Amino acid sequence: MTPMRSYHLSHSGAGLSGLAVREHDTPVPGPGQALVAVRATSLSFRELMVLDGTYVLPVRPDVVPVSDGAGEVVAVGAGVDAVRVGDRVAATLFPSWQDGPFGAEHLAQRGGSLDGMLTEFALVDADSLVAVPAHLTYEEAATLPCVAVTAWNALTGDGAGVRPGSTVVVQGSGGVSLFALQFAKVLGARVIATTSGLAKAARLRALGADAVIDYSATPDWAGEVRALTDGRGADRIVDVAGLLDHSVRAIALSGTIACVGFVGNAAPPLDSRAVFASGATIRSVAVGSRAQFVAMNAVIEAHGLRPVIDSVIPFDKAADAYLRYASGDAFGKVVISHY
Repeated sequence: MTPMRSYHLSHSGAGLSGLAVREHDTPVPGPGQALVAVRATSLSFRELMVLDGTYVLPVRPDVVPVSDGAGEVVAVGAGVDAVRVGDRVAATLFPSWQDGPFGAEHLAQRGGSLDGMLTEFALVDADSLVAVPAHLTYEEAATLPCVAVTAWNALTGDGAGVRPGSTVVVQGSGGVSLFALQFAKVLGARVIATTSGLAKAARLRALGADAVIDYSATPDWAGEVRALTDGRGADRIVDVAGLLDHSVRAIALSGTIACVGFVGNAAPPLDSRAVFASGATIRSVAVGSRAQFVAMNAVIEAHGLRPVIDSVIPFDKAADAYLRYASGDAFGKVVISHY
C-alpha cells in the first residue's frame, strides 16, 4: 500500500510539543466513504484551544488535528454517489450535521473526537463533503469550514437574516469577523467594524467596512455605534470576543446578537435588566450545518468573494503555521499547503 503522512496530537493540552508527523498506509474507502487527497488546511482559534486543552468538546488522544481542509476526491467506496473521483471538495466540521438545528447527536467533530485534516489523505463520510466554489484555490477553499460557516450562520441562521440597509457590527479582524464583513456587504448591510490601530482599520475599510471604530482610542465602542446610527444601535452584532455587556448597549431594539466566542477567562457581568430592556435576541452559534455550508458557497460563487489569507506555510512546517497564528499578528487566515 502507498505510504502517507499525518500529523498527530498526543493529547489536548500538549501544545506544539505533542504534535508529531508519522507515516502509515493510505486507507481504502469503505461503503459510504470517500478518500480525499488534502491539498490545504487552515487554522482557527479552535485549533489553539485544542492544543492548549481549553476546547469545549472532547479531543481524542493521538487525533489527527485541524478541522478545516480542502482537496480532491481520489477514491470512493461502494454506494457513494454524492461525490465522484476528481471532485474538489471541503469537509464539514460536524460530519453528521446535514441540516436543521444542532443537537447532541452531532457533537462528533473533525480534529477533535474524529481525525481531522492535517494529513495527506483523509478518509471521510462522503455525505459530509461539500463542493467548493470553482473560482477558489484549494488554499482559499480550506479557510471555509469553520470560520466562514460560523460567520454565515451568525448572519443568516436565525431565519430573519440580514436585510439590505440594516447595520451589522463585526469585532476585530479575526477569521469570523472578516468573513462576516464580506458576507454582510453582499447581503446589502452597512458594516461597522471595531479594531485596534490605524493599519488594521485601513485594511477593514478596504474590505468594505463603512465605518471603523478604534477601540484602543474609543473604549466605549458601544456608544460610538449608537452615535454612528443616530442613537438607534446596530441591527445585528457578531460578538466574537464575549463582550456581551458592550454588545447589549450597542444593539438596536429587538436586534440580534450572535454570540460566537470569547477571549480570556474573565466573563464581564451582564445586567439582566439591560438585556430585557434591549429586547435583543442573544443567540449562540456553533459553526453550521452542511446545508448552510452549501448555501454560503452559492453566495461566495455568485459574488466572486475571496477569503483573506495572511500566509501560506508548507505542510512540513505546520508548527510554524501554528506559531504564526498564535502570534496574534496575522490578518486573515493562516493556511498550510499540502503540496
